[in-house]
Amino acid sequence: MTQNIYDDPNFFAGYATLDRSVKGLDGAPEWPVLQTMLPEVQGKQIIDLGCGYGWFCRWAQEQGAAGVLGLDVSEKMLERAREMTQSPLIDYQIRDLESLQLASSSLDLAYSSLALHYLQNIDGLFASLFSALKPGGMLVFSAEHPVYTAPPKQGWIVDAEGQKSWPVSHYQQEGERISNWFADGVKKQHRKLATWINALIAAGFVIERLEEWGPDAAQIAANPALDEEKERPMIFLLSARKPASR
Repeated sequence: MTQNIYDDPNFFAGYATLDRSVKGLDGAPEWPVLQTMLPEVQGKQIIDLGCGYGWFCRWAQEQGAAGVLGLDVSEKMLERAREMTQSPLIDYQIRDLESLQLASSSLDLAYSSLALHYLQNIDGLFASLFSALKPGGMLVFSAEHPVYTAPPKQGWIVDAEGQKSWPVSHYQQEGERISNWFADGVKKQHRKLATWINALIAAGFVIERLEEWGPDAAQIAANPALDEEKERPMIFLLSARKPASR
């Protein structure tokens, strides 16, 4: 079962302070690029995997989606999402993505933002999503980049001149990584970028686009804290399609 760290009071309180929690999609600097990777959502059936506060669910509904299913393992997250949502077209459910089962050919779009790197059974999830998507349906998601999940705990290395570098180590050794982010013992899964892509191909998906996201100059000027993100990709964005003939 997926670790439910978001219901930890300390973690939940810390996460609530992030820009992406306070400002929603406008607070997620990768959103402008991720949005260009999405298909038309009007009239479509959509699922949001690890929906959190439901920001994307509400955006999709506002763009004319016929129905949106938001899934999360966290009761606290879904409680906040329901408080912020008025539309009856959005349904929030507590579900563990590790064992997700969905009706065949019931969805047009599966979306996820920064949730899938928590999962061990990514092969099972991709197989389930492939079955649930209609022919021509799409999977669009973001996850922590393997360059970011690979390094040991020391993080940035600063040399004598004050220059920072990000030490990539143990990249080839896939598996669980433990971090202390808002709470101790946060479990994430490190897998190579090739593993992500090959898992999608094995499930039957066709890769449409991959972006190793980094901030542009305007974003750094507006938010100087993003400057360190230009040194290495923290996030990758990926879109894949179920072939129309399948």
